[in-house]
Amino acid sequence: MIKLSKRLQALADMVNESAVLADIGCDHGYVPVYLVQSGKIKYAFASDINEGPLASCKALVEENALEDKIKCVLSNGLESINLDEVDDVLIAGMGGELIAEILGNVDTEALKNKHLILNPMTHPEIARRFLYENGFEIKKDIIVKDGKHFYSEFDATYSGFKKEYSDCELFLGNIDEFEQSRGYFTHLLNYLEKKQKSGEDYSEVISVIKEKINDNG
Repeated sequence: MIKLSKRLQALADMVNESAVLADIGCDHGYVPVYLVQSGKIKYAFASDINEGPLASCKALVEENALEDKIKCVLSNGLESINLDEVDDVLIAGMGGELIAEILGNVDTEALKNKHLILNPMTHPEIARRFLYENGFEIKKDIIVKDGKHFYSEFDATYSGFKKEYSDCELFLGNIDEFEQSRGYFTHLLNYLEKKQKSGEDYSEVISVIKEKINDNG
């Protein structure tokens, strides 16, 4: 069975049991192959906008004789995915801006019964803002340390409630395991302090992060 990195394993763990998965930006296809091999899901659509990564995914699927359980699709975001056939949507390995754009290009009605699993490599606050403004509720919200890097990962389902949010909620979400994520928040603090110097006001978030750092010092 394929062994996943810590980042990908955490995403795979968020996928619902027996779901039909759409992995958007599948790259080599490790997550859907792992999930089918493990028996957690029975079927997946693996899509990428680029033919190169999709060819790698197809090769991995064929190597593991899973052509009847994983369909590889060349797609710009969700454009070529029939969401009526999908339960869980995984969008990983790209910036929060692009994730928000991919979701925003789909009628919200089509996402109402979907379980979204997101891994923005940059600007998770933009992905969170999309969810808050479009009636989605963030559930699990974690930081995963993989090697020297920290990754933001969260899942969401539609609630219909368009949440009013603060900067703290955009940048900190529902993350509560601060001690294990100290490196992530130290980096975020440095980033926001630099932005603050350019005239943007992130004083509330900066204050909360510093308080957490001091409390867990």
